[in-house]
Amino acid sequence: MKALIIYCSVHHRNTEKIARIMGQALAAKVVTPKQVKVYELHQYECIGFGSGIYCGKHHTRLLARVNKFPALNKKVFVFSTSGRGTIGSYHDALKGALVTAQCEVIGEFSCKGFDTFGPLKFFKGINKDHPTVKDLDDARVFAQSLGARVEVAKRNGDSIG
Repeated sequence: MKALIIYCSVHHRNTEKIARIMGQALAAKVVTPKQVKVYELHQYECIGFGSGIYCGKHHTRLLARVNKFPALNKKVFVFSTSGRGTIGSYHDALKGALVTAQCEVIGEFSCKGFDTFGPLKFFKGINKDHPTVKDLDDARVFAQSLGARVEVAKRNGDSIG
């Protein structure tokens, strides 16, 4: 399977660590939104999109880039790091933009990340040790599982949904 991971990691490189582990698991090219060449997206079977969570959603650079995509008709997955480490509604804006680009969201992943955003900086942040080795292993297992599902669906001519 040919995969691409597009990530935005700003403050502590939490999401970059997750993106790179997933990239290794999928043998995927790993790029930032600025490095994406829209005309090359057609060559990938699966594309991952991730960033830290800022004010309840993915980074504006990632969202702005996705909002400019034409209809992609791709299988995609969404991932994030945040102070809470839960998905909740944090992925909704990005998933909505991907659905608008006619993508099928086939998986989601989230874990805690070192967070010093806003008032947390006065307390030297939270989750200083995150992502942990376990978080990275969970990301790897998630990506491997996703890759296996895409391969099986491809062989069977099925949707993953």
